[in-house]
Amino acid sequence: MKLGEVCDSISATFDKTKQQVVPVNTSDVLNGKVTNHVLVNNKGLKGQFKKTFQKDDILYSEIRPKNKRFAFIDFNANDYVASTKLMVIRANEKVLPQYLYQVLKSEEIINQLQFLAESRSGTFPQITFSELAQINVRIPKLDEQKEIADFLRLFDDKIENNKKINHHLEQMAQAIFKSWFIDFESFDGRMPSDWKIANLTDIAEYLNGLAMQKYRPLDDRESLPVLKIKELRQGTFDSSSDSCSSKIKTQYVVKDGDVIFSWSGSLLVDFWTGGIGGLNQHLFKVSSQDYDKWFYYSWTKYYLDEFTAIAADKATTMGHITRSSLEKAKVLIPSNQDYKTLGSLLAPIYNQIIYNRIENRKLTEARDTLLPKLLSGEISVNQTAK
Repeated sequence: MKLGEVCDSISATFDKTKQQVVPVNTSDVLNGKVTNHVLVNNKGLKGQFKKTFQKDDILYSEIRPKNKRFAFIDFNANDYVASTKLMVIRANEKVLPQYLYQVLKSEEIINQLQFLAESRSGTFPQITFSELAQINVRIPKLDEQKEIADFLRLFDDKIENNKKINHHLEQMAQAIFKSWFIDFESFDGRMPSDWKIANLTDIAEYLNGLAMQKYRPLDDRESLPVLKIKELRQGTFDSSSDSCSSKIKTQYVVKDGDVIFSWSGSLLVDFWTGGIGGLNQHLFKVSSQDYDKWFYYSWTKYYLDEFTAIAADKATTMGHITRSSLEKAKVLIPSNQDYKTLGSLLAPIYNQIIYNRIENRKLTEARDTLLPKLLSGEISVNQTAK
């Protein structure tokens, strides 16, 4: 059955008499979720925001399908308005919205749409609903659709729950850090006399990555995916990630739990949990022989806003910081006892964050392996339990 037989593209214009709306652009949807929920004044709204959508609709970007800018609407969207670059796809009576969403997010459909997008002439690889509507898919009976959608949603719900837990854990960790190192709440508001002042380069090594185009693999058997800013931002490698030789020096190999700092372009400090890869230039791998991960991660993260401001002031096409910025960034080194006490609070939090992210990666891999087999009818939900 063709997709156009089970869904429609909705182009209803929003109520312009509303004083405030939530504008949703292509950048505001990613991997199933709408990320912007901020009301803005309707008067200053750009002309591209026109489309209304409702609960159980699917937002799907017309541009570069492989970027996975799509979302399932599981909330009341009365005050929301979508960009014209987002298709508003609505299921009809032949398909359940959640099942349709699983079909549209499958790698098989994404790859077909990406091929169509790249076949068109124009500035951006782009698709239309008329092209999407011609794709053939398997649409089983409604009860089987529900069974498949409910099963796959278990993966999605667990992944989303881990993300929420990690968000709260990160907030807890930042609050503890501020309490100890900024407000000195445990020390009557003053830095203890037995603490020391140092800088970031005193507590950690910031290893810049390699220009990986110089380290191409001889074949796929001796290759590693390359960690660039894109991968760091999305938290994983994908089919479009570059490859490098697996023979690079071990210090340039990244593993789960490594602290990575993007110091050029989009500045970002994060734990890497996307598996083994090669460290590209413009990224620091942060490590230390003398201090624990929670310590140098916390302090590097603390200076991120300041580093971002420094990079923004650079009169170049790509903002960045230099090692002198790291050397000027002052840190406080607690006494041995205070360091142990604080470590007992922060280390378990960050370890749990890393564990949850790795679990999410494995859940995603398992879901994406099962998804095409369930949609094609190769296996049933009952068979997955065996």
